[in-house]
Amino acid sequence: MSRLVLIGVNHKTAPIELRERIAISRDELPEATRALAAQPGVSECMIVSTCNRVEILAAVESPETDLTTFLHHHFGIDQTLLAPHIYQHRDQQAVRHLFRVASSLDSMVVGEPQILGQVKEAFASARAAGTVSGQLEHLLQSAFAAAKRVRTETQIGSNSVSIASVAVELARKIFGSLQGRTVFLVGAGKMSELAARHLVQQGAGAILVTNRTLERARQLAEPFDGRVIPFEKLYETATEADIVISSTGAPHPIFRKEHGQQFMHRRRNRPMFFIDIAVPRDVDPAMNKVEGIFVYDIDDLQQVAASHIAERQSQAGDAEALINAEVERFHQRRRAVNVAPAIVSLQHQAEEIRQNEMRRMHAKLGILNEEQLAAIEALTRGLVNKFLHPPMQALKQAARENDSTRVDALCEAWSLPSVADAVSEPVAPQSEPSPTTYGEAESKSAERRENETSAVGGK
Repeated sequence: MSRLVLIGVNHKTAPIELRERIAISRDELPEATRALAAQPGVSECMIVSTCNRVEILAAVESPETDLTTFLHHHFGIDQTLLAPHIYQHRDQQAVRHLFRVASSLDSMVVGEPQILGQVKEAFASARAAGTVSGQLEHLLQSAFAAAKRVRTETQIGSNSVSIASVAVELARKIFGSLQGRTVFLVGAGKMSELAARHLVQQGAGAILVTNRTLERARQLAEPFDGRVIPFEKLYETATEADIVISSTGAPHPIFRKEHGQQFMHRRRNRPMFFIDIAVPRDVDPAMNKVEGIFVYDIDDLQQVAASHIAERQSQAGDAEALINAEVERFHQRRRAVNVAPAIVSLQHQAEEIRQNEMRRMHAKLGILNEEQLAAIEALTRGLVNKFLHPPMQALKQAARENDSTRVDALCEAWSLPSVADAVSEPVAPQSEPSPTTYGEAESKSAERRENETSAVGGK
């Protein structure tokens, strides 16, 4: 089985100046993922890139496989600059980190719901690029299930908070009230939609929306009775806004110092607030030097988020305990399914004995009607299943306890193949045939065995 490796940088380990240099846009993500998959030793992989983190998750063939070189080469950043900010987790720690990220326990705003959708998008992108299969598929589905449990079984998601809502809260604290304030949403992504919803709840006045894709801007503006602005009129319209919330995917700042000076001149020095929740940043930090212009980027939002962390400490504790249980459950299942080929082999052996005995007895019993055949089938299958139950349970229990010595001993006792290099796939469920003749029963049994081999042992 491949080893799991997760490396990355996030808002805790790297400043925004570095994070924006390695941010990967949605359009660039498939190509970057395929480039990662082409690295020596990488068997499966995916990349999560958000405003707060860039993380690589991979199944690798050897513990010596080094993914940090991919980050250095792909982004053209000197190793000495990036290395101090990179964290790396392997196997169980990688699983635990992924589960915490998907559950929003590692987010800037603990409990924010957007990160789960972002992880799902990254997984879908990797799927479309053909870089994930059995091992990461199983891991990600388990991570989504763990995140769902955290969301539904703890209070961590109560009073829903997101980066967008924190941004709006910051604006409200600065203005005192958002009543009647004109808000300009630059970028029509999920963050902008969330910001618009919170702004309306806080009594904001006119909402202006612009986006490079005009239709997307219309879709965002419609529920809020917002006014759609062609992107070509971005700077002309920005003058009208008291608050600008920008979250585009532009690779370079779209608001610079000279723009701020023009805005102040046209607004006769009435203040403007820019809340920049994009990475790379949409607003040049130099804008903050213009009198009357106040710029807050995503790292500034962390100060507001800190108050939420304290409020959610007890809920986070419950969620951490739940994550620990889910991580252990994942590893138990991972070990358990690893003995699946041995269990299938055991079933095949027993079925072969049963079939041979059926053929031998068929000649002595003569012609049987449909009911008689069904009764014999049910009887013999029932006996086989009862005899197989103890050794199958023993194998599963030994696997859950990670007792490889006992697993090997059981396999040897039953002349089963070693499970050392088994592939992690669940056992296909068996269905009971309804034979009308012994020949049909034998044919269907052979077909089922072939299906089982394809599902488990044939990989």
